[in-house]
Amino acid sequence: MTPDHSTRWRATAPDLAKALSDARRQVHVAVQFGAAFGISYLQHESDDGHTSLGWDGATNALVSHPAAGKRGAVAVGVRVHDLALVVTRDGTLVDSVALDGITLVDATNRLRAALAAEGLDPARLSLTRHYEIPHHSVSDGAPFDVGDGRAIGELARWFSNAALALGDVASSVPGASPVRLWPHHFDIATLVRYGRTASTGAGLVGGDAYYDEPYLYVNANPQPRAEQLTATLAGGGHWHTHEWIGAVLPGSRVDGDASAQAAQVREFLASALAACRSLVGG
Repeated sequence: MTPDHSTRWRATAPDLAKALSDARRQVHVAVQFGAAFGISYLQHESDDGHTSLGWDGATNALVSHPAAGKRGAVAVGVRVHDLALVVTRDGTLVDSVALDGITLVDATNRLRAALAAEGLDPARLSLTRHYEIPHHSVSDGAPFDVGDGRAIGELARWFSNAALALGDVASSVPGASPVRLWPHHFDIATLVRYGRTASTGAGLVGGDAYYDEPYLYVNANPQPRAEQLTATLAGGGHWHTHEWIGAVLPGSRVDGDASAQAAQVREFLASALAACRSLVGG
């Protein structure tokens, strides 16, 4: 059985942080199966919450919200460290599909068969979505390719660690939402609300056009002005001001052993959340 890493930090390699672009885009494609499950079988929510996934330490996977099957609550997700689709029933793994070497069509057909075995109508599963994600050749029919597995494994450590650190925020900060992975932007995050209109969001993005590497962020709503960013951020974080404003800690700056990295990330999150809360008057 794969060990449960949900309660301990797993050391990441700063020198690999900027070499995860291809792995990230493949995983971003893969998590759309979890989003598709929500779109296809769950009641739609105005905030797109039905498309979101959560980190499940028991399966080391990003897993959708469940739907009722014939023998229990069924959910679909992606085990990142070996790039496999997972199907769970009442939180227990019942089937998996290794994606390495197969196409989206192959994966969809195998997932439909797994869902049919759980009593769900396989014809309802649709990968049509109302948002765009970064392009990868997998979407054009190329097979998934995990290579030597190093990049996929490193990305998995980032999401496992982020779920752990953000879970601490969600459980200790009043008003924080559950930690969820949002398949649109491929970020795992919690939102802290202050009253009706003010909030701060804390999360990890697998990488994007702003930072081609995993990065932790904390933002504020209403968005502050750049001249208001006077607070010093702990843990090597800095203020990002290009096109959006928020506190950022790039993965390549997270260094040391597992204990030191965990402490650095928590120091960054604590200082950035305090600064952003002050900016919105929370």
